[in-house]
Order: sequence, then structure tokens, then C-alpha cells
Amino acid sequence: MKNPYVAIVDDDSSFANYLRTFLSLRGYEARCYTRGDELLASMKQSESPEIVLLDVMMPGLDGLATLRAVKASRPEAQVIMLSGRNQASTIVEAVRLGAADFLVKPDDPEGLGEIALDVAIKNAVEKNRLHAELELLRRQVSDDEDRAVWGNSEKMRGIATVIEQVSDSDVTVLIRGESGVGKELVARAIHERSTRRNRPFVKVNCAALPAELLESELFGHERGAFTGAATTRIGKFEQADTGTLMLDEIGEMKPALQAKLLHVLQDAEFTKLGSNKRIQVDVRIVAATNRDLEKMMTSGDFREDLYYRLKVIELTVPALRERPDEVPTLTDFFVARYSRKYNRPLRPISDELRQLFLQYDWPGNIRELENMIKRVVILQDEHLVVREIERNLQRHAAAHVAVAAPVAVAAVGAGIGMPAGVGALPGGFPPSADLDAEEPDDAGSAVDENGGGSLAAVSKAASMKAERAAIEHTLRVVHWNRRKAAQSLGVSYKTLLNKIKECGISRV
Repeated sequence: MKNPYVAIVDDDSSFANYLRTFLSLRGYEARCYTRGDELLASMKQSESPEIVLLDVMMPGLDGLATLRAVKASRPEAQVIMLSGRNQASTIVEAVRLGAADFLVKPDDPEGLGEIALDVAIKNAVEKNRLHAELELLRRQVSDDEDRAVWGNSEKMRGIATVIEQVSDSDVTVLIRGESGVGKELVARAIHERSTRRNRPFVKVNCAALPAELLESELFGHERGAFTGAATTRIGKFEQADTGTLMLDEIGEMKPALQAKLLHVLQDAEFTKLGSNKRIQVDVRIVAATNRDLEKMMTSGDFREDLYYRLKVIELTVPALRERPDEVPTLTDFFVARYSRKYNRPLRPISDELRQLFLQYDWPGNIRELENMIKRVVILQDEHLVVREIERNLQRHAAAHVAVAAPVAVAAVGAGIGMPAGVGALPGGFPPSADLDAEEPDDAGSAVDENGGGSLAAVSKAASMKAERAAIEHTLRVVHWNRRKAAQSLGVSYKTLLNKIKECGISRV
């Protein structure tokens, strides 16, 4: 494997030449620079070094300032600081800025000691190797997550395409969608594909804190800025410097704080609470919301100028019910993830539960599915989840049938027939005393060939049609277990059998 490129930055030419010879004899490609700004200019125009030997005291841009700029441009670069003085404060600051090592230069250039220098460089090479392996693993995990998150949905593939297109820019992105659809996953995907992927990704939930605390959370505060501010605090903007800041639930932010946020987006600077000092930051903003921001602008609850500042790129994540083909993929992904995390046997989900997953409309979206899989994996038992989904399906269907039956009666009574789709309702239905009532076998003939008939006869025909739809659906939900269906309907087993026969329902 080719040895890494090492940059030597030192205004002492004799010492720099010694280092270059030392490195060349060991197979490294070494280049010398006399100033920090020379190295930075070279990094913009050509290949960046993997290892930097950097003097602390230099004219112009000093070593610590150069270190800061190198790590901002290439965080993975290993920087070994060289200094003629063993000053503790300088060493601490260098380590804080990301230096890999710190060596003290002797009076004699060759007195540095081949062993110490050789060990420092080999350690830097090893850190680079481990970083490369970590990046490979991270990409593999990211690819697995991508396959689960993006699935086969055309809409999600469209979102993935936009993410790739904006990855090399710093434009703000507004992510919209219902709670639980995976807006944070999309935000992280934007960060991971950007040039900031090795820098911080910081998330703030704007709905989790009251306005006065949210301002401190975002911008920080000085000691004594308000009651209870016993120490100085760094805010999320400073934490996310050179990285990405996700503002989740941005629609919950109060207008007064929106104004300060707008100022930061425009000028890239802010002041902490209780301070007049301006702090400059380089942060990419990704905002997310499940609120109707346009409606909020009309009511004056959301600033129009902030809205357009955030909405440079807009992505809308569809609800899980709009992409049911992805449910099996997400299911297998979460089973594998949480089996590893909780050290449980990797057991596939049963066909029965998979079928229920496909029938369910997932009001809680991906988060609801993920939590259900967690329960199955941890408990190693599907029974509770199966019962929960069946109850949810029946409650959901109850609402539909309660609305659909009177609509059907009114429609038939008006002579316009049943609305399309009533015979394929998406859920079960509530218990009804009408199911125990005796119905004449010729109820369907109550309407004559000209569309006339008594109101009672028309209502009875519509009621039977709604009953048939509800019974058929409940039987499908319980996999044609007629005793379970009778319990769900609130009727006796015998009554259900009579109704099945009366309505002409058969298992296809």
C-alpha cells in the first residue's frame, strides 16, 4: 500500500529539510511549506495531505490558526504539532483543536529523536487506517439503512435523487411530512452525503422547550443572563459550527424567536443571551415540520420571510400508508437491527403478522412500525402486537361503517344508488342491534324496477348492503374465524352464521 503524503510546515528551512529526508528514507512523499497560508492554498488547488507536521511559531498565520483551518477543511487529516517550547497551555489548545500529537523541537535538528518522530507518524498512519475502515463500515450501514428507508417507492426514490443533487451545497432544506414518517432520517441523509459529513450533526426539537428556554438552547447564554443561569452555556449553533443543525418542528417556534433565527440565517452570526459579543458560525440549516406553514403565515403565526429563507429546497416525505410496498423491507430491517441491539435471536416475522401489517394504515407511520418491531424482538412474542393491530383495525373500520351506513341509506333513498367503494370498506365496524333483527329474504327486492319503493324497504336494503360489507371485512381481518368475528360484531355465533347465509357471503 502506498505510504501517505506528508506536508511539512516550518519556516526553519534546515529543520524542514531534515524532516523531508527523514520521511523520504522511509518511503513517504514529503513536501515542505514555509507558511501556514501556503499549505492552505495548496490544499485548495491539489491533493490534501494525510499527515501534517506543523510548527507552532510561524510568521503570518501561526500554527494553531493553521491547525484550525486544516481541520475545518479536512477533519480526517492527522496533524502533529512541533514546537520549540514545552508550554502546557499551547499543548492543551492544540489537542482541543484536534492535533494528533505534540512534539518539542530540540536545539539540534537531529536531536528530535527518530524513535519519537517515527512513533508519532506511525500512530498517525494507523489512525488514518482506522478512520478509513470506520468510514467503510459507516457507508455499509448507511447503504443498509438507505435500502430500508428509501425502499421501492417512486416518491422516496425522488427524494433520494434530490438529496444527491443538493449534497454538495449549503442551501437550507425544509422537510415536511406527518409525525413519524422519517424526517430526521432524511435530514441525516442530507448531512451524510454533504461535504460536512465528518462535522457535527445537531438536532433541536423546537416543540420540546418553551420559547425562553429554546432561545438559550439555540444561542447559549452568559452567566447571570437570567435567573438560574449559573454558568456560561454554549448553544446548539456553536455546537453545530461547520456542520448541520436540524430544527425539528420549526412550526412550533414563536414569532419573536423566528426573527432572531432569520437574522442568523442572513448574517451567519448571533449573540448569546446576556452578551453583546457577536459570534460567527458556519452552519447548514435543515428544518422539519408537520404543520401547515402557509396557513400559519396567513394567521400571523409564522414569518413569511423566514418561510422563504427556509424553503430553498422543499422535500415532502409521504406517509407510510402511501408506500405500503416498503412495509416488508422496513420490517426485516428493524427486526435485524433490534435483534443485534438487544442480543435476541434473529427470528423472522410470521406470515400472519406480515398480512396484518399490510392491512394496517399506520397512523404513527415508520415510528409506530419500529416500536412494534421492538416489542416483538424484545419479548420474542407476536401475540400482543397481533392483538393490538386487530383492535386498531376494528376501531378504524368502526368509524368508517358508522359513517358509511347512513350515507348509503340516504343515497339509496334519493334514488342514486350506493356510493362507489362502500362494498370494500377498509376496516371492521361497531356492534349493532340491527344485526340481531330478523330480515326478510327478499329485502333486496324492496326497490321496484323503476327505482321506487317505500322508505322503510329502501332503508332496509341499504342497511343489508352495509352489513354485508362490514361482515365480509371483519371475517377477512380475523382470517375467517367466525367466533372471533361474532365477538367483534357483538352478536351471537348463531346470529352471525344466519347473517352470513342471508347475505350470501362465501369464502373465496
